[in-house]
Amino acid sequence: MFVDIAEIVIVSGKGGDGAVSFRREPFVPNGGPDGGNGGKGGDIVFVADRNLRTLMDFKYKKKYRAEAGQNGMKSNKYGKKGADLEIRTPVGTVISDAATGALMSDLTEDGVRFIAAIGGKGGLGNSNFKNSVRQAPNFAEAGTAGTERTVTLELKLLADVGLIGFPNVGKSTLLSVCSAAKPRIANYHFTTLYPNLGMVELANTAFVMADIPGLIEGAAGGAGLGHDFLRHVERTKVLIHVVDISGNEGREPLDDFIRINEELEAYSPKLRAKPQLVACNKTDIADPESDTYKDFLAYLDREGYAYFLISAAANKGIRPLLNRAAALLDEEARAETEVEEEILRRARAIDVVPAEREADYRDILIEKSGGIFVLSGKQLKKIFDSTNFNDYGSVRYLYKHLERSGAIKRMKAQGLKEGDTVRIYGFDLEYFDE
Repeated sequence: MFVDIAEIVIVSGKGGDGAVSFRREPFVPNGGPDGGNGGKGGDIVFVADRNLRTLMDFKYKKKYRAEAGQNGMKSNKYGKKGADLEIRTPVGTVISDAATGALMSDLTEDGVRFIAAIGGKGGLGNSNFKNSVRQAPNFAEAGTAGTERTVTLELKLLADVGLIGFPNVGKSTLLSVCSAAKPRIANYHFTTLYPNLGMVELANTAFVMADIPGLIEGAAGGAGLGHDFLRHVERTKVLIHVVDISGNEGREPLDDFIRINEELEAYSPKLRAKPQLVACNKTDIADPESDTYKDFLAYLDREGYAYFLISAAANKGIRPLLNRAAALLDEEARAETEVEEEILRRARAIDVVPAEREADYRDILIEKSGGIFVLSGKQLKKIFDSTNFNDYGSVRYLYKHLERSGAIKRMKAQGLKEGDTVRIYGFDLEYFDE
């Protein structure tokens, strides 16, 4: 089975919690704080591996979690960093955020690494909260939660030239005579189930050619192989549109040619705009005087297509076609290099930052429900998880955070008064105005 798209859930490791600990020392309250910091959580890292060919492994395992950071320890010992989780994928895998569809990375070279989710930050131990007033802090900071997201993996064929066309027009035969590839070749009317690749070697250059599965009408809407076919066409730089010009099987070459291009346009205008050479195949059995033959060539001339009269089975007329494809590849490579690098530079910048650096990390949401003020927020949750409600200094630290963030002032503007209840993640506090 050829699996070329998968959706998985990735979770980076949680940061370790800071420790609450006191050393034994004469004349120092509680012996003096010496709780160490928690370790950073492990990252989720995708690695391109040329030895892999499919996304089959992701069909059976859907969730991947990195190791959490170790909690801090006494004597100011830091917790160990959580191990990164490496997820190996085939070269040519595109990673995107399933929720937004945003491109995250394009793993086009063997060994390329991409951090898709950064591990949570380790929490501070209680020794970090000592000051001139608070000599013996009985609380520490919780580690930041790991990042969880659903990502889509798409394996797009890494081919320079893609052979497109209806089934049984001679794409597999053309690939076999251009390269050392050995695709199954027979006179059948169903399509190749997955792409075949071959290396085409010319006098001073070489490129990868792919026989991409054929189309049926409605492919852009997902019919038949549909999106599976079109996904592979996206990666190629030049298209060779193979058409059976003989019409011996009752098909109209012009009608087939137009329908294929309509499917490309419906799926993506960028796909339709790719350079396209037309290989008019089976000329050895075609009648050059037939209306079918003449009408098709007249249409190609009117529309300005570069076309080549070939016979893949007889290995005739193929070299000029390949030379033109190689020339187009050189032009495309020069034009696309700078554009692709800029696109990927911007793509890799999306949402791989730690949670505490997100724009809304410090925001506190206030909702009023039945006279109770309900608070929530990413940083607030972290501080709440760190609070020791049996320790005045710890509760005071939570209150100061609410005050510094402006949440107290905003609640007062909404009618907060002494004795009202403030609820933070299911824990109710009674408000007293200082």
